Amino acid sequence: MLVLSRKEHDKLVLPTLNISVEVVRIQGNTVRLGIEAPSDVPILRHEIADLKSIEFAPDETTSKQQVANLAKAIRTRTDSCANALNLLHEHLEGNIAAQSLIVDVFNELQALERDSKSALDESADSPRVPHALLIDRDANEGQLLASYLRLNGFEVTTAEGRDDALDFLSLHSCPDFVLLDILNSQDSNSEFLAQLRGQTGCEKLKLFAFSDAEPSGVDRWFPRPIDAERLVRELVAAIAV
Repeated sequence: MLVLSRKEHDKLVLPTLNISVEVVRIQGNTVRLGIEAPSDVPILRHEIADLKSIEFAPDETTSKQQVANLAKAIRTRTDSCANALNLLHEHLEGNIAAQSLIVDVFNELQALERDSKSALDESADSPRVPHALLIDRDANEGQLLASYLRLNGFEVTTAEGRDDALDFLSLHSCPDFVLLDILNSQDSNSEFLAQLRGQTGCEKLKLFAFSDAEPSGVDRWFPRPIDAERLVRELVAAIAV
C-alpha cells in the first residue's frame, strides 16, 4: 500500500489508468475526495464493494442511449451476417433448397433490423422522464414519497443524507430537482445549498425544500406534513417553464 500525505486541493494522478484523485475538503476526521476516471471504471465504496447492484459509477447511460447503442450493434451484426450469407449463397449455387434457406435467414435479419430501427424511433419520440434527487432524514417517509413520485412519472434517486447526496452529484449528471428535508439553521442551509449548486452542471439546479419554516435560497418551499399532490403539481409546472 502506498501512503501519501496530501493537503486540500492536492491531486494524486494515475496517468496509466487515466484516473485522478483530488482532496476536495478536510473537515475534522472526514476527507472528501473527488475522483475522475474513465466511464468504464466503476468507483466503489469499500463497504459496498461486493454489492454490484449499488456501485457508484460515472454518468449512467440513459435508456435512450442504450437503445441507440443496441440498434447500432444490431445493424453492425446484420451487415456482417448479410455479407457472409451472400458468400454462402454464391458458394451453394445450384443447391436450391440451401439457397432458399439462406434467403429465409436473410429476410429474418432484415426484419430484425427494421424492428430495431422502430424501437429507436419510439425511444426518440418518447418524453424524457424528469429526475429528482430526494434527501430525507426520515428513511421511511422518504421511501413513501419516492414511491408516490415514481407512480406519477418521475425517476427518483434517494440519498440518506447530505454527504450521500454530494457523492451522487459528484459522480452523475445533475438531476432536474433536489428535494431536500431541510434544517432550520440558515447557516447550515446556505452552505449546503451552495455545495449543491457548486457541482458541475448544477448551477441552475431547482431546489425544493420541506421544513417547518420557510428557508432562504430555495426555489419552492413545502411545509410539513408534505402535500404530495401539490408537490407533483409544482414539479410538473417547473418542468414546463
